[in-house]
Amino acid sequence: QVQLVESGGGLVQAGGSLRLSCAASGSAFSSNVMAWYRQAPGKQRELVATITVTGITIYADSVKGRFTISRDNAKNTVYLQMNSLQPEDTAVYYCNKVPPISFYWGQGTQVTVSS
Repeated sequence: QVQLVESGGGLVQAGGSLRLSCAASGSAFSSNVMAWYRQAPGKQRELVATITVTGITIYADSVKGRFTISRDNAKNTVYLQMNSLQPEDTAVYYCNKVPPISFYWGQGTQVTVSS
């Protein structure tokens, strides 16, 4: 049974930074491609950033140059460093595998960026 627990969200002013964490348990974390997703109010969930087993990263155009995904396999944790945050980044952020597994979705962590 896999559990993914996201943390690190909060309220920040535009231009600010946050670092999200996703702690994984119960599975072979280090052998999985992991990603951060987000869902803004009234919108579909979207893929934000992906990191492969070997550390190759891929970003959505909307966050490229501002967000950095990383992983610590020893800690079974994935991180998302978010800089230069903008109001359009406001969303609930989730982590999951790629492709996502429906019953792996956690509670997410709310990120709110004020203008």
